[in-house]
Amino acid sequence: MFRTGPRNLITDVAGLRVGNAADAKLKSGVTALLCDEPAVAGVQVLGGAPGTRETDLLEPQNSIEAIHAIVLSGGSAFGLDAASGVQAALRERNIGVEVGGFRVPIVPAVILFDLRNGGDKDWGRYPPYRDLGYEAAQAAGIDFPLGTVGAGTGALSAGLKGGLGSASTVLDSGVTIGALAAVNPTGSVTIARSRYFWAAPFEIGDEFGGLGYPSPMPADARKILLKFRDKNIEPGGNTTIAVIATDAVLTKAAAKRLAVSAHDGFVRAIWPTHTPADGDLVFALATGKSGIELALNDAIDLYAAAGATMARAISRGVFAATPAEGDLFPVWSSR
Repeated sequence: MFRTGPRNLITDVAGLRVGNAADAKLKSGVTALLCDEPAVAGVQVLGGAPGTRETDLLEPQNSIEAIHAIVLSGGSAFGLDAASGVQAALRERNIGVEVGGFRVPIVPAVILFDLRNGGDKDWGRYPPYRDLGYEAAQAAGIDFPLGTVGAGTGALSAGLKGGLGSASTVLDSGVTIGALAAVNPTGSVTIARSRYFWAAPFEIGDEFGGLGYPSPMPADARKILLKFRDKNIEPGGNTTIAVIATDAVLTKAAAKRLAVSAHDGFVRAIWPTHTPADGDLVFALATGKSGIELALNDAIDLYAAAGATMARAISRGVFAATPAEGDLFPVWSSR
């Protein structure tokens, strides 16, 4: 029987901390996930429009074995600057891979598109994301809020504000798995225009309302709702970006498989997803803090839980969103 960790956050996975920084006028922000010790990592991209930094080195055949942080940022390609801010914070602490007498923090990053969300993007010559990344790294801890914070500050879904979500699951094996997602898809996380979440079967308790599925299903449940159709704007500029993490002992190849499995949570929570207009990506982390190396049967449970936990994190991000001046879409709690 699955249960949540004590915080129901990705930081229930031992060895991880999360910090957020945002600019309310900009309607954008940054989320930094820091590893107390270097962690094995993998990545899987299934969206058609990704924006990334340092993802190639995570492939199993490449030489870097572990990383020090992950950055989720708004700002489209401008937001990739956030990783430099996180790098700076880690370098000040002498954290990084030693190369030729230098410490180089390894900080993969991914961005979502939140330029067309009502915020003031007239930032002058240089975008603010490097400073926001530094601020997010400095704020990292084991407790953090959800919703309209960090990389989820300016996120939108079809008809509703998106947000930053997180969830955790403790398995019978004793392994913990957690998910963190900045939810900004072109599709919808709710069934038609209802309050009901597509991910309802995976909900634990009432973590995103406890509503279950509607009965009967709405007649328009199969209608494809897309963000750009709601506001009559050009398609493109969407993405759900996420991290799946565990305290199990994994190889780089197994971490990649974990990232692949976590994408199942996108499918369970968002419809449609993985479109050409989305840059959907999942990073995977294994801190190894439990010391548990899973046999095949328990490993299958881990990969199954990856999808379920990710679906819950996505739903919680939208569920927790709060209103702000100039919003293009309402929040879930107002529906």
